[in-house]
Parts: sequence; structure tokens; C-alpha cells
Amino acid sequence: MPKAYWIAHVTVTDPERYAVYAAGTTEPFAKYGAKVLARGGPYKALEGADHARNVVIEFASMEDALNCYNSPEYQAAREHRIDAGIPNIIIVEGV
Repeated sequence: MPKAYWIAHVTVTDPERYAVYAAGTTEPFAKYGAKVLARGGPYKALEGADHARNVVIEFASMEDALNCYNSPEYQAAREHRIDAGIPNIIIVEGV
């Protein structure tokens, strides 16, 4: 079964609320075996829209990634992200 990856590009507009969101993701990410590969470090935009926060999170499967996103724990954290930034988030299956 191929792994799956959350890929998020975010422009944070309210750092305090976004920090509450980020702290709230710890539990669901642990529950669903998430492995954070990149989170907000230095980057170089080459093409397309530029977002200052870029995140890549690995999951064992597409099912785990979707279950994490749809979990009550993640959705509770997500409420703090709404209006705290401009996100583009996808889940992609690995090869």
C-alpha cells in the first residue's frame, strides 16, 4: 500500500490563532501515525503562488491521511485555523 502525503501551503494571517491550531494537531497526528517531513522552514518559491508556511506530512496510507483529516480531534484543531490563514491543502498518494 502506498504512503500518502498532506501538502499544505499557508499564508498565516493570525499567528496566535494559528499557534493554537498547530498545538491542537499533535494528538490527531500521533493517533494516525503522521510523520512531519517539512514544516515552515526556509524555502525558495520557483513557480506559482507563494506562501510563507509550507508543510509536508507523511502517512502510512491515503486512508490514514483522510481519517486523520476527518477525525473529531483534527476538526476541533482546524476550527482555530479558520480565519487564521489562507491555506491550500491537498493529500496525495505516493508512488
